[in-house]
Amino acid sequence: MSGCAEAAAVAATLPGSGVRDAGAPGLRPPMVPRQASFFPPPVPNPFVQDTRISAGGRVLILLLGSILLPIRAMFVALILVMAWPFAAVATVGLPEKLTHPVAGWRRALTHPALKFLGRVMFFLMGFLVRVKGKIASPVEAPIFIVAPHSTFFDGIACVVAGLPSIVSRTENAHVPLIGRVLRAIQPVLVSRVDPDSRKTTINEIRKRATSRGEWPQPGAFIPGVPVQPVLLRYPNKLDTVTWTWQGYTFIQLCILTFCQLFTKVEVEFMPVHVPNDEEKSDPVLFANHVRNIMANALGVPVTDHTYEDCRLMISAGQLTLPMEAGLVEFTKISQKLKLDWEGIRKHLDEYAAIATATKGGRIGIEEFAEYLKLPVSDVLRQLFALFDRNHDGSIDFREYVIGLAVLCNPANTEELIQVAFKLFDVDEDGYITEEEFATILQASLGIPDLNVSGLFQEIAKGDSTHVSYMEFRSFALKHPEYAKIFTTYLDLQTCHVFSLPKEVAVAPSVVHNKVCPEPNEDGTSDKKDD
Repeated sequence: MSGCAEAAAVAATLPGSGVRDAGAPGLRPPMVPRQASFFPPPVPNPFVQDTRISAGGRVLILLLGSILLPIRAMFVALILVMAWPFAAVATVGLPEKLTHPVAGWRRALTHPALKFLGRVMFFLMGFLVRVKGKIASPVEAPIFIVAPHSTFFDGIACVVAGLPSIVSRTENAHVPLIGRVLRAIQPVLVSRVDPDSRKTTINEIRKRATSRGEWPQPGAFIPGVPVQPVLLRYPNKLDTVTWTWQGYTFIQLCILTFCQLFTKVEVEFMPVHVPNDEEKSDPVLFANHVRNIMANALGVPVTDHTYEDCRLMISAGQLTLPMEAGLVEFTKISQKLKLDWEGIRKHLDEYAAIATATKGGRIGIEEFAEYLKLPVSDVLRQLFALFDRNHDGSIDFREYVIGLAVLCNPANTEELIQVAFKLFDVDEDGYITEEEFATILQASLGIPDLNVSGLFQEIAKGDSTHVSYMEFRSFALKHPEYAKIFTTYLDLQTCHVFSLPKEVAVAPSVVHNKVCPEPNEDGTSDKKDD
């Protein structure tokens, strides 16, 4: 079988190479369908808080702050000092990571006092707390789920709920004064340096959630027990509490909040959600259902942004891209496309190489073509359209990552690279010349006078007139954007074979095209046998 015929035969077996109408010559295979779940969500950047204060607001803050700030700061310090003896009594003689709940006289003496001091502290800080709904008992709902967690002031929910167990870093337990108070509410401590910490934390939460009220209520979905969603709202005209990656610092937010006459907070205890059998066996499904219930009640959108998105956002800024370019919902993409952090971070570098000079950091068809060193053509427009998932004529980083993973990487297999190399290697001498390379790309892109010198020299590393298989393979693996272009000709070959009459189509070795040699009359080829 000749090299071209083999290419067509292999292409016919590839996913997506089918033809909808065998009677339509030259019809290309159908495009990959778009997935709605991959569309960028219409939500603002969750890692940036841009609170704008008017001139009049600044004057008011200055006047109130000169009186309220020192008084409230003094009261907070006083309350913490008063709470420390009770916390010390609750934890004295006990290990940092508790094996049994605090009970008996310790709990009877310290728990009511700490709850009372917690409420007093937030009141003196200017918080007016409104509680809605009924707090479930530990037997009814062994677990509390609080959302959204947007500020360090969210401890209000913990105080209102009766000081349930929280999950906290081990380092927080070592902070002077505050660490002792934290240990008194029996947190689940997590170590970031212990490789077994995740497993230990899960086991600890499961143990507490199934203790039938012996431990304070923790928070998690893995135990598969009933949970009570708790909603937090801060219905204030001026947002002085939201703490994000980019915005006001911890100290600035404390000062701004203490300088307000009062800060309103709503804590709503929703009905207990009892998991069904499917949710019990799938913690992720359980968590998503509860999250959707809470989001609907709050009237806010749901996203899968995580700390990794924050890291990507910072990386985008370092590459002179808009920081929002890094927001790709890493968790959703990594789970669905099987990508890791390093892979997406590498794609960000590639994307920056194309988009840095463009306004807004987005890629248009012209920048895409310039990066690929190819002219704008119908084939290139089709490839660009596969990346441009929301049809706005440009590609953002999210679309770029999805395009590479869904469209290019699956086609960039070792087998297809070998087939593509054989396709370009017309004389089968083990090397591709610039003339051979140009011939195939001209046919693939439908541009007879296409100049491919720049692209060929990049593959050949600028110092050769020939490209070996290893050079071609290395380039294809490093530049998956070309995978679809290199295989477009295979798709065209396949469509052409299927469009031929049946008696001809069964013998693909005699397919005529501008890069296959004319067959001999006896049906054999002057090519070497593979």
